[in-house]
Amino acid sequence: MNTIDIVGQIADMKTVDYRNTLAISVLIELLVEKGLFTRQEFAAKAAELEQASLAEIILKRRLR
Repeated sequence: MNTIDIVGQIADMKTVDYRNTLAISVLIELLVEKGLFTRQEFAAKAAELEQASLAEIILKRRLR
């Protein structure tokens, strides 16, 4: 694989990442607008899941 191929793949990945991020943002906005949850509830759940993921990573490292 040459440098041009690698640069092209990175550019493609950035485009996919942007579109995925946009789609997730749109979904969150629609769900908030429909009153299914608030931004604060979303942020709290995100923090909870991030903390759980971090705890899982730490636990796995200790078990090695």
